Amino acid sequence: MAETEQQSGSTPEDEAHEVTDSVIFMVPKKEISMVPDMGKWKRSQAYADYMGFVLTLNEGVKGKKLTSEYKVSETVEKLLGLLGTLDRWINETPPVDQPSRFGNKAYRTWFSKLDQEAEALVAAMLPADRCAAAPEIAVYLKESVGNATRIDYGTGHEAAFAAFLCCLCKVGALRSDDQLAIVFMVFNRYLEVMRKLQKTYRMEPAGSQGVWGLDDFQFLPFIWGSAQFVDHPTLEPRHFIVERVVNEHHQDFMFLECIKFINEMKTGPFAEHSNQLWNISAVASWSKVNQGLIRMYKAECMEKFPVIQHFKFGSLLSIQPGKP
Repeated sequence: MAETEQQSGSTPEDEAHEVTDSVIFMVPKKEISMVPDMGKWKRSQAYADYMGFVLTLNEGVKGKKLTSEYKVSETVEKLLGLLGTLDRWINETPPVDQPSRFGNKAYRTWFSKLDQEAEALVAAMLPADRCAAAPEIAVYLKESVGNATRIDYGTGHEAAFAAFLCCLCKVGALRSDDQLAIVFMVFNRYLEVMRKLQKTYRMEPAGSQGVWGLDDFQFLPFIWGSAQFVDHPTLEPRHFIVERVVNEHHQDFMFLECIKFINEMKTGPFAEHSNQLWNISAVASWSKVNQGLIRMYKAECMEKFPVIQHFKFGSLLSIQPGKP
């Protein structure tokens, strides 16, 4: 499915050319306020661009390890610096004593720093002639770290980070030869920071389906992580529930890093606390796992109103109908 489903959206190859000098950047806003609006989302240029971006990266990482060699551009280095700053702020903002076990209010202090600094952090990533895009792109960065009111995090926040990276491609800050670094360095570092946030501030899963969901917090690393395993000579889907395999190979494969984190955070039999993943371990090939996860991502995340109602649209990810 991933092979045949390359959508008519933007890819890192052409995104840099999509934004003309005449574009007027705008602060993104919500457009999906009722369930009937979902049709507008699925027809939008934003949907085509976002899914095109996810699927292009999916193709790019097939059969490649996290430890493989790839180009690291100046923008990628800057993004790692930005994520390092977010990480440092967690160290500087310890959890506070409070009666409630979950949703530590110190998270709001941490978030307020990002809220104040986001535009400046993003402006440092952009080509000089694209600095006007900073207020627009910064919104996606702020949306990508969880919700400060509810102190929760879920796949909608993860999608905002992918949208943030997609926008950086559209303005030419990231380019087609950054594909592997986008997933293996930038997105992987983002996951590390998000896991630290979730653990430090005991964040609630946003819209979690509990035992019936794929994971409490993430989805994309399972898609891209399963793509890494396509055509692997020895490791099959049935192996990812074997603790020894996870411990030996997690540094090479994003999927196993996710399983390792789940094993650290949850107790009891894997089949009980992560039933969907347990079922996936019975699928015959990684190619089928990858295709199935893409279908599931569309159905459970991209086409669910509770997730998409929070998505914001601007000039780079537009609610306007996609080009036929």
